Amino acid sequence: MFALVNREDLVTLLHTYCCSEPAAVCCFSPAKVTNRSITGTQPDFLRAPIAPPANLYGFEPVGRTTSAVNILPVQRDSMASTDDVSRKRRKLKSCPPGHENRYTALYSLADALFNRYSEKGEINNLNEAITTHRAALELRPLEYDRLKSLRRLAICLWHRYSKLEAVEDLEEAITLRRAVLELCPPGHSKRGLYVSNLARLLGRRFAKKAAICDLEEAIELHRAALELCPSGHPERPSSINQLAWCLSTRYDKNAVPDDLEEAIILERAALELCPPGHSNHGLYLCNLACCLRRRFTKKDAICDLEEAIELHRAALELRPPGHPDRHSSLNRLAYCLSNRHDKNGVADDLEEAITLGHAALELHPPGHSDHGVSLYNLACDLSRRFSKRAAVCDLEEAIELHRAALELRPSGHPDRPSSLHELAFCLSSRHGNHWVADDLNETITFGRTALELRPLGHPDHDTADLDEAIVLDGEALQLLAPADPRYNISRQRLITHLQTKIRSQSAIPSSNALPVSHFDIKQIIRNVAFEILKTMPTRLLHTHTGMLCNRDAQLSHFMGSEQCDQLLSSCTTSSCDPAQRMKLIHAEVSRYFRFVMLSHRWGEVEPSLRDIEGHSIYVLPTIAGLRKLQAFCAVSCERDYLWAWSDTCCIDKDNSAELQESIGSMFSWYRQSSLTIVYLSDVPDIGALASSQWFGRGWALQELLAPRSLLFYTQSWSLYKNLTSSNHKADVAVLEELERVTGIESRFLTDFSPGMDDVRSRLQWASLRRTTRPEDIAYSLFGIFDIHLPILYGESAESALGRLLAEIISRSGGISVLDWVGEASWFHSCFPAQLTSYRTLPLPSFQPNAEEHTSIMSEQPAASAALQTLYRTLAKSPLPRFVAHRLALPCVAHRVTAIQLKGPSACTPNYSYEIQASGLKSLEVTLPRQLESAAMLQGALQLVRPWHSKLLDPYTKDYARTEEQLLHTLGRPFRALLLIEQPHNEYRRIASSAPIIAQPIGSTSIVESDVRIFDIV
Repeated sequence: MFALVNREDLVTLLHTYCCSEPAAVCCFSPAKVTNRSITGTQPDFLRAPIAPPANLYGFEPVGRTTSAVNILPVQRDSMASTDDVSRKRRKLKSCPPGHENRYTALYSLADALFNRYSEKGEINNLNEAITTHRAALELRPLEYDRLKSLRRLAICLWHRYSKLEAVEDLEEAITLRRAVLELCPPGHSKRGLYVSNLARLLGRRFAKKAAICDLEEAIELHRAALELCPSGHPERPSSINQLAWCLSTRYDKNAVPDDLEEAIILERAALELCPPGHSNHGLYLCNLACCLRRRFTKKDAICDLEEAIELHRAALELRPPGHPDRHSSLNRLAYCLSNRHDKNGVADDLEEAITLGHAALELHPPGHSDHGVSLYNLACDLSRRFSKRAAVCDLEEAIELHRAALELRPSGHPDRPSSLHELAFCLSSRHGNHWVADDLNETITFGRTALELRPLGHPDHDTADLDEAIVLDGEALQLLAPADPRYNISRQRLITHLQTKIRSQSAIPSSNALPVSHFDIKQIIRNVAFEILKTMPTRLLHTHTGMLCNRDAQLSHFMGSEQCDQLLSSCTTSSCDPAQRMKLIHAEVSRYFRFVMLSHRWGEVEPSLRDIEGHSIYVLPTIAGLRKLQAFCAVSCERDYLWAWSDTCCIDKDNSAELQESIGSMFSWYRQSSLTIVYLSDVPDIGALASSQWFGRGWALQELLAPRSLLFYTQSWSLYKNLTSSNHKADVAVLEELERVTGIESRFLTDFSPGMDDVRSRLQWASLRRTTRPEDIAYSLFGIFDIHLPILYGESAESALGRLLAEIISRSGGISVLDWVGEASWFHSCFPAQLTSYRTLPLPSFQPNAEEHTSIMSEQPAASAALQTLYRTLAKSPLPRFVAHRLALPCVAHRVTAIQLKGPSACTPNYSYEIQASGLKSLEVTLPRQLESAAMLQGALQLVRPWHSKLLDPYTKDYARTEEQLLHTLGRPFRALLLIEQPHNEYRRIASSAPIIAQPIGSTSIVESDVRIFDIV
């Protein structure tokens, strides 16, 4: 049954639908790349992987840039829209000012005018729609109708800005969007959509004006929108995508690596939410690839470039001939292949890049916005091939393409210096081959112009540029006769370049420089203090006054302190050299800003930033959490520390960006602190550490491991056991007690290093703990593993844990994360649903005694060559890789040949099976669920030993021959995984209720080991 609606309601519904669609995504943000010996502005299609949409509200298809697209899904001819406008005009005339239906008539006419603009593209219709919406808005102070009018007027203004680029339209659209947001308080069903829309407009204004405050606000808003789109929400991929664009753009602006890392994580998350077959799958493949290539440019990790190439190839397959974005995929893939050629020198990569470049150029005819980019990139690749093969035809074509690209980059274009430099390089190469004076003169002219566009102080202007200019001027003088008018010009420019070089070198201060002034020293001290503060918590409590201070206030305290005056006096009166002076400044400033961190269990009522901001905590009522905070600051002050930090009030938890930064920096803050005070509110003065619930708190693990100096305080704020030690980590008795309580060896407690060592042990320590918010149990481990991932409150605990484990495998290739028992996660079958699955201790290392060693070696077959081949295969096996929700896992495989159900357990709801597998002794496995009938089929199951090449390392010195080492390593018992085959040659892990301990039958079965890489989902 269908409900009948009138035309005006239909238009409104369709507008609402369009406004909720994910925005189109394109690429345009600036970035820097290094090309051969110069640094230039990166081509548009190689910049930030995501950008504000050409049409903010989903009116345009993804990737297209058409200026007028019908917003209605039904096609109407222009006559119909004209008739509609005429009817609405007549309706308005029948509703003069003061008429009760005038608002509806104005609103309907404005919509009809906008529809006609969408069909015909005539700007006068859009202008009139804006004027009419403004008139309607003046009649509607009430919230609901006013909200509709604000939104519709913002849409119209956005369209006019997209067409005419009048900044005032964009400004007004932003103002209107802020007004919309004010009418939709927290809890409103569409608040997430409106937050996202405002963020996208701010992103576009940043692209226009480059004001970093717009980008910062856009990031904060996108984080807020993401929190309103939990797992399963249809708009979550779009929110993740937009936040990733903003972060990657901020990376381009500020070059903060954490922004790029988070953008990559978010792009992976967006890709996982849009699997193959999804309409945006190709777009997200491309976005992730762009981010990875840019990380390759930063870190030079070839694995990033390899993955980027693989993703770009997949994206290109989804963009066949005729697809509007095929040209960008061709260009991006060609650029990555050129990068790999520069890195590895493989000629095939360069050949493919040139082929793709020609194909992209055909899709970018003259007049296309990316035509110049395609010309330039193809010319650079041809120049590279000329350098390798010396084929003059490549050089001639490169020169022709560079000239064409230069014509499209007039004076003032950001990429003009790069084009001038590359063209000069090619002409210089042709001059070297043919000795043509005109080529050299033209080379000098282009080289000089490029140099002038990069004046001293420009990041791309260095000594090499001056040296090259001097050499070129010298060669020109040799080719020109003194009577030639160009002779004096070249000689004068040579002198100018020489003088410039001399001046730049003389500007470098010598070690014998005169003492700097009082003002200079004070500025140096201020700069050093500012740099030190950037590594510390954003806000700190001043223990003398009890006031909460931000960084500006902290700096102000120091610059007005007696310590600063003494330091200033010492630096201006002493005769120490600059290096010693800087060492003194760093030491004194660091001493002043020593700070104490608090670790505790939260009570029912804790003071927040808003509670204490602008007040001294010492004058506030001594109740609940405030009493604890006051005592903490008093103890810190008593120990002669000026600054203190507590997680209750020193973080603005309403600011998602600050919260993200604080959680990501927490481990380093505890490590950097001069002292960490642990307050055990549930331990009396005569109590023991084991009685405190603090040791079951998830966040407390990093707060125990990170600090170098730590003191425990009991319920009454007395030192634990009244010990006089200044650091309980240096007290043998306390360390022994901590080992018993936590199960963590003292060497980790006193000298812990964050990272990927002892991964399984670290997961086991955390498995005994819990957090109030389930996802926090994963977030609390980011610092311990030195991992930077986005904090996505609202996601499930399984998702947070899955992202953590996936990143551990991606970063380290470690297989110990697969050593768990219990329920499998929906995130991936090789990951557990809960961290508690790691409570079982890791399998101990089996050190063979002499008898076992003799037994193994007595079985050694004569097939030494086979053993050596197996050793090489295992030693060179790739590391495990986790990409797009799939784990590529190298394994020693043992096919299950027989399986028999022994029956359910009498005391637990488990099922025991006796299994026989090729090359293994018979074993028993315990599963939480009964196997399906398909699993009982021959060849459906595999028992596998996950493999990492490091498994061969520990015993290298124990055996004279690699064959002995291999037999010993593979002959030991191991924890196996049970896999079941899925369609498309994929496998899924079957979780077990107890560890599956397997052992090979003997050396003969070891020689016949089947080494495979399983694709596990």
